[in-house]
Amino acid sequence: MLSLRAFSVRAATSIARLCLAIVLFAFPAVAQSNNSNYIFLLASGFLCDSGDTSTCPATAKGNQGDSYEMSGAGTFEAQNKSVKAAGTFTHKSPSGNVLEAGVWIANELVSFESYGVAPDALMRQGAAFGPGPFGPKRLPMLPGPVPTGGLAVLRIRLLPMRGPSSTAMLQVNCALGDVPRERSVEGIRLTVERNGSEFSEEVGGRVMFLAMRPEASAPVKTPQQEPVPDSAEPSSN
Repeated sequence: MLSLRAFSVRAATSIARLCLAIVLFAFPAVAQSNNSNYIFLLASGFLCDSGDTSTCPATAKGNQGDSYEMSGAGTFEAQNKSVKAAGTFTHKSPSGNVLEAGVWIANELVSFESYGVAPDALMRQGAAFGPGPFGPKRLPMLPGPVPTGGLAVLRIRLLPMRGPSSTAMLQVNCALGDVPRERSVEGIRLTVERNGSEFSEEVGGRVMFLAMRPEASAPVKTPQQEPVPDSAEPSSN
């Protein structure tokens, strides 16, 4: 039983790494896929700033003072509610001790409410996303994905390194676009279904949805130039 559990955790970890690799290093390929119309990043990749600990991981605190720290990435299709997402989590006590840690996998997209696109968000906030190959100078050049605000509700499975797995409802809120006043704080909320524990205080963490634009992948037609008339041939003697 223990070996089977360890295998499940290793498999889930591999899935989590695969999702992150797909989203962070293959934006154009994902953007051209017909199976998903949103990418989302949860406190990972270029959203993280090494000089600002409030960017990653995303943290939600409960009434008892304990908290969940989470990161991850994935894709989803809002119409048929399909989702492929995974990441890591750490459950900490009020004093900061680690109670459990492991990986999470999304089982279902319960709902998604879009706040609208914010095409200049990467340039406007890019300085906070950190240096390197995912810095602000390169991101706006990506074909297709456009930063979009919204609230996604996911049903996920928590797979700790030790102990039984459990299901939970994860709310992921990106405060871009036409944001409702009650959802102006960016971050996550979590409800663990086995005991009804709620972690509804968004402590920190950056979140972003990227909406696909299929028309952006179409080839751009360049206007044809008028042919330049040849110069008169010199007369023969």
